[in-house]
Amino acid sequence: MTEYKHSLGMLALLVSSPPDKRTVFGRALDQLVHDVEGRGVSVLASESLTDAASILRSDPAVQCVLIRWEMDTSEGHADCIKLLVKLRERNTRVPVFLISDRTTASSIPLLVMQHADDFIWLPEDTSRFLSGRILAAIERYRQAALPPMFGALVKFARTYEYSWHTPGHAGGTAFLKSTAGRAFYEFFGENLLRSDLSISVGELGSLLDHSGPIGQGERYAAKVFGAHRTYYVTNGSSMSNRVILMASVTRNQIALCDRNCHKSAEHAMTLSGAIPTYLVPTRNRYGIIGPILPQTLSAEGVKAAIANNPLVKKGIDPTPVHAIVTNSTYDGLTYNVTRVEDLLGESVDRLHFDEAWYGYARFNPLYTGRHAMHGNPADHDKSKPTVFATQSTHKLLAALSQASMIHVRDGRNPIEHARFNESYMMHASTSPNYAIMASCDVSSAMMEAPSGQILTSESIEEAISFRQVLSRMHSEMLSKDNWFFTCWQPPTVQVGAATVPFHEVDPVTLKTDPNCWVLHPNAVWHGFGDIEEGYCMLDPIKVSVLSPGMGDDGNLLASGIPACVVTAYLGRQGIVVEKTTDFTILFLFSIGITKGKWGTLLNALLDFKRDYDDNAELELCLPDLYNAHQQRYAGMGLKDLADEIFAAMKKHKTTANMSQAFGTLPQAEFSPVEAYEKLVRNDIELVTLDQAAGRLAATGIVPYPPGIPLLMPGENAGPADGPLLAYLKALEAFDKSFPGFTHDTHGIEVEDGVYRMLVLK
Repeated sequence: MTEYKHSLGMLALLVSSPPDKRTVFGRALDQLVHDVEGRGVSVLASESLTDAASILRSDPAVQCVLIRWEMDTSEGHADCIKLLVKLRERNTRVPVFLISDRTTASSIPLLVMQHADDFIWLPEDTSRFLSGRILAAIERYRQAALPPMFGALVKFARTYEYSWHTPGHAGGTAFLKSTAGRAFYEFFGENLLRSDLSISVGELGSLLDHSGPIGQGERYAAKVFGAHRTYYVTNGSSMSNRVILMASVTRNQIALCDRNCHKSAEHAMTLSGAIPTYLVPTRNRYGIIGPILPQTLSAEGVKAAIANNPLVKKGIDPTPVHAIVTNSTYDGLTYNVTRVEDLLGESVDRLHFDEAWYGYARFNPLYTGRHAMHGNPADHDKSKPTVFATQSTHKLLAALSQASMIHVRDGRNPIEHARFNESYMMHASTSPNYAIMASCDVSSAMMEAPSGQILTSESIEEAISFRQVLSRMHSEMLSKDNWFFTCWQPPTVQVGAATVPFHEVDPVTLKTDPNCWVLHPNAVWHGFGDIEEGYCMLDPIKVSVLSPGMGDDGNLLASGIPACVVTAYLGRQGIVVEKTTDFTILFLFSIGITKGKWGTLLNALLDFKRDYDDNAELELCLPDLYNAHQQRYAGMGLKDLADEIFAAMKKHKTTANMSQAFGTLPQAEFSPVEAYEKLVRNDIELVTLDQAAGRLAATGIVPYPPGIPLLMPGENAGPADGPLLAYLKALEAFDKSFPGFTHDTHGIEVEDGVYRMLVLK
């Protein structure tokens, strides 16, 4: 057998006991392997069905499976049948050959014949002929496996044509003319550079007019993701949101906007000249942003919001033309989208779901009805709103950074392609990155049935396993009057008539029953009060780990462990988290997460507990922090640090101030575009927080986390002792006291620890 190497080369898996060269059959099988390898196909041998199952589950590079029928001695060939069934659940296309002789043909069950693609009768046919059939099957599979745009890109890159067009590195050769360039070439590799092409390459079509293989790829993605139309985007969902808003809304038209919006929505409002009317979501004691309640989305709620919007002045049509809602939220809360469509459909013709963190939802039944492109696109009711979805394909699917897609389902008042594409071209580059487009293509192929459900199910399973282990450890520690971390999730689950602790629930139930994750009214754990039954669900793969310190009543406990200290400790151990608030740490269980990764995380949390309980010296457990700020943290242990930060959080009321600040909708005096026009004219000045009372923000003020606007351009910062400035002052005071734990607030400039912000003159 040839040595197997991971590459784009051809690979066949032979499931057989070693051929006995003393027999005719054994010699024929050995010759077949030799001839297959002679055609450039690597052959990986597996001597048991169990081992073969492991290979097929873990290595998608296998492009052909050869199974010797007689090696299965189980009753009724049950083991072989099980292998084939499991294989077809994951991959319906990979060619499977059964190797046998004519004497056993009549004993092969119908189910096996349905799952196999071809049969090899040894030694009747020549090995040369049979190896040719295997090669042909592999080549057909390879052609079908690559999605349209990526397949065309691979084919073009292999033609080795001379380049007389941009980019100037000409397939990478220009980089070879300097030391730094050669290092760049060797780091990224020839294929990436050869596929970095110009829009002049007609064979690949154009992203701007959606033609050729690029257009084919977008149509393929539309089929996979359940859209009427799909657009590849190479500058992230930030561009996607701007494209949609600018195609749908123009100056002085009203757009309903989730206040829990990405800053790209703010930019889109500025670019389009729209008048935003904000839909304010709920928030719980941890500062986790909840859903916008149904009464806010109802026709009456929308009318009230517009009536109370000071930007809707005389002469402006009060009818909203567009609505944007974040689904799922950063922390993993997902809407019943059908319900949202019915509610907002009474007010607007176009609904826009920002699903940047949620591109996988269509591919698992757990999320049925909770994503924009739900159900069959052919069944979309044309009398209902046109629906847009933006997805950051790179965030939780397999794609390169900045890869994004726009999905469209046409309903009422649609924006036909020609008009929509004008907005698209306004934001797209004439020199798009072909590797990013190809990764969108590949992401679609990976999620096409049946693999999409398998991949998402594996992510859900890993997240549930982690949640249950952490929940069990917390329960055991609690029974011994000890502390440990837990997850933000229901502590118990109703299974039939029984109420079962979360860590004791059958994982299959948690994986398949959405009711386990639905936010039921007035449940203490979620903290969103009397929420409508079935309206909102927690996505299991977005795991918020809770550190001790917050009481169920929203008041801080006598002692606690700020999450920022835990995050710093994890970072020292090479674990980078997604988001940290006062008492929550967010981890994303994407399709790239394995048991090894979350096992390492659990061990790190246990290590933190040990070092915290022992008050280990910061010099040992947080050496980077200690060395950078030795004078501030000299002589302190890990528990000392946590206690001091917790005391400061109590003093400055950071958690309470955050809830009050984000629960307050500031007074808007200028629209975002009007404020931006003043910024361009330099009608602005930089002031301290003490000087900001009553002033209008010139830019968005966006604390991270949670990453949503505290102040939008043109909004009033309020009184000096009001909730908005009180929160910013609390962050400022905290940052001065704890170097190394400063907050990241977009729109705030920090100089010598003093917060400053741009305001309109």
